[in-house]
Amino acid sequence: MVLTGGEIVIRCLQEEKVEYVFGYPGGSVLFIYDAMFKQDKFKHILVRHEQAAVHAADAYSRSSQKVGVCMVTSGPGVTNAVTGIATAYMDSIPLVIISGQVPTAYIGQDAFQECDTVGITRPCVKHNFLVKDVKDLAATIKKAFYLAKTGRPGPVLVDIPKDISNQKCEFDYPKSVVMRSYNPVTKGHSGQIKKALQLLLDAKRPMVYTGGGVILSDASSKLIKLVKRLGFPITNTLMGLGGYPATDKQFVGMLGMHGTYEANMAMQNCDVLLAIGARFDDRVIGNTAHFNEIQRKIIHIDIDPSSISKRVRVDVPIVGNVPDVLDDMLKQLDAIEAKSDPKQIAAWWQQIATWRAKNCLKYKHSDKLIMPQLVIEKLYEVTGGDAIITSDVGQHQMWAAQYYKFDKPRRWINSGGLGTMGYGLPAAMGAHFANPKATVALVTGEASIQMCIQELSTCKQFRLPIKIINLNNRYLGMVRQWQEMFHGNRYAESYVDALPDFVKLAEAYGHVGMQITKPGDVEAALRTAFTTHKNDLVFMDFITDQTANVFPMIAAGKGLSEMILAEDL
Repeated sequence: MVLTGGEIVIRCLQEEKVEYVFGYPGGSVLFIYDAMFKQDKFKHILVRHEQAAVHAADAYSRSSQKVGVCMVTSGPGVTNAVTGIATAYMDSIPLVIISGQVPTAYIGQDAFQECDTVGITRPCVKHNFLVKDVKDLAATIKKAFYLAKTGRPGPVLVDIPKDISNQKCEFDYPKSVVMRSYNPVTKGHSGQIKKALQLLLDAKRPMVYTGGGVILSDASSKLIKLVKRLGFPITNTLMGLGGYPATDKQFVGMLGMHGTYEANMAMQNCDVLLAIGARFDDRVIGNTAHFNEIQRKIIHIDIDPSSISKRVRVDVPIVGNVPDVLDDMLKQLDAIEAKSDPKQIAAWWQQIATWRAKNCLKYKHSDKLIMPQLVIEKLYEVTGGDAIITSDVGQHQMWAAQYYKFDKPRRWINSGGLGTMGYGLPAAMGAHFANPKATVALVTGEASIQMCIQELSTCKQFRLPIKIINLNNRYLGMVRQWQEMFHGNRYAESYVDALPDFVKLAEAYGHVGMQITKPGDVEAALRTAFTTHKNDLVFMDFITDQTANVFPMIAAGKGLSEMILAEDL
């Protein structure tokens, strides 16, 4: 079968059973779009900015078990997409980005809408390709999907010059991929697993710490089984929320810069730490020197060997796919007669109960001002804790993580590693397309929402019933908090003046808008949005207390046990 390069791209996507392509057409991808126009096996979602195309594909992947796909044109199309690509790269999200390029003869000549796509994206992709021969196109796309979803997942970009997309060759899509230089390990070393179990069963103060790797590898059910079997406390990172049920008594809350007092204290004071699919980043353990002051044995399970002993020294490294390793751990645990000392574990739980008694997430209530924490608590009640929640980045993101109890994986969709404002709305779009029957809500702030607010147009075109919870404090909230606490109340450029009327703005795009100013109206507004306007996009502008801060908090350069609590101020 002889096809053009554009037709080959479309056939490859069909072979991969792609459901949606998020994108924006332009000159260098017109042959591909023309071929797409002639098929009906997958749907194209026209966004209003290329950054949103990547964010939407990213969230589509996070909220499903599939590779997200997006398509952009050359030059500004690619550069607009870089923020989304870097966001996915930092959080290990499997994406395939197809970008157009100027014709091969023009490459390197500063042609119209030309940029060095391979060079620009190299630092923020798992791999990228520039296709120079149409005969290599099908095999390259096959490799892209394989690389994106195996090993440590990540975004893979395929750059296709315009002339390649119009040249013809026989189409033959490979059934499998063999790459000599890429053979990710999936099975953990049995000897290392045995060592890990011996350490865990001998521990007096054990702790389980898990991250986004548990979610991405679909290891939640096996994690729950292991933690229940061991009876140990467990904490999740921001990216790992939902990997273990937040309402379970063994869960001590999220850890890190805005984690709970009990999670951070248990993490700092444990004697054996089991880390699963996490990377000990700066927002999780704070100052590494402080973290290392306590002598503990560390077991680290991760698919990516470069993540092990990267920031802290690990005693028992186990490289492998998380569910495979957990499965082997459970099997070995069945064969071991030894058990943990129940008295030691009980004493450890008693200590954790003392830390829990501080009630570190308690906040002041008001009859006059809407507290942002209250909005999230009511959102949790109204949705029964069963919604997919996307967020932007800032105070609202942390409050959502703290007060919405995620019991299932792939329900919490946010930008962790890069911290990308503007992520939330296109992410909600992608999550809806992946889960059309689910309730999808976006928690955002008045600054973040304006960074990709043009996607309200996309939501109108595709009639997406997303519920937007805008915690509007008229400030760049997290910036203001840091300026208050560490910069002598000098609020340099953190006040957001000249805000739009969000109700009218939502209505201008054809959606429902609400403004809520009184605490007593919060629950009723949410219930109206999720019931009366179930099939509509509803923009809820909650005018919140401008002085509310996120606590607990660990200042930059401080350690896990050096938290600032609301009660300390």
